[in-house]
Amino acid sequence: MQVQFYQPHPLLQEFINCIMIVHAEVEADGKANICIYPPTPQTSLFFYINDQVKVKKEDENEFILQPRSAVVFLQSGTVTLDVNKSHKAVRVGFHPGGLFRLLGFSMKKMTDKHYDAEDVFGNDMKRVNLKLAEAKSFDEIKNVIEEFLLEKVKDLKRALPFDMAMLEILRYNGNIPMEKIASLACVSLRQFERLSKDRIGISPKLFARLTRFSKAYRLRENFPDISWTSIAYECGYFDQMHLIRDFKEFAGMPLGIIEKELQGTPIRLQASMRL
Repeated sequence: MQVQFYQPHPLLQEFINCIMIVHAEVEADGKANICIYPPTPQTSLFFYINDQVKVKKEDENEFILQPRSAVVFLQSGTVTLDVNKSHKAVRVGFHPGGLFRLLGFSMKKMTDKHYDAEDVFGNDMKRVNLKLAEAKSFDEIKNVIEEFLLEKVKDLKRALPFDMAMLEILRYNGNIPMEKIASLACVSLRQFERLSKDRIGISPKLFARLTRFSKAYRLRENFPDISWTSIAYECGYFDQMHLIRDFKEFAGMPLGIIEKELQGTPIRLQASMRL
């Protein structure tokens, strides 16, 4: 599997974390190539350049073919992906509040939702998808996406101290008092809660828990032989029971099942993720 990270253009760095390109060729043995994808604390813009993926949510029975590009808001539960044979995908990962600044509307009711990016951005996104299909290299892919995003910079909603404060939650992997983050955001704790739901879609405490869980899950993808006790300690959990609780809530399955799923998955999609 090839993975390439790009630091965004300087004009994009205040609201975009990174541009990540993945290309994986998996064996075509007639079976579905199933990968689990637990939630992360990052909203994203996804592009599928070769084979489109199919997605099944926890409460659904069937896999649904995804569009060529999708706006994905914060997710609270695990989805299952069928990645097919040639998986070439791009993920534009936003800083906390970055997607809100780009789209200009409240995130309050957007948790667990995703939309065809062509429905959100119209003909501009249709042109992007056509150009991506013709791109010959990772650099060309990155340039096409950056060109599109740079056209949107002039319409960004203004940044607030809140946005910078939320980066501290990521930096500390969720292990920082909310009172301190609210102080950095220059607002009261109650105002901080309202801003978080408006600009991110969930409460800051839930965001912090999701951040800590995401680090624990990515550690497991990267280091399958490390003990769960070590992961709990490394990620700042009070004890292993708190880690188990979060895995049941966010991954929707106990630790033993997670291990079996990772042993059978053809691609570990979050092992190289950067927040």
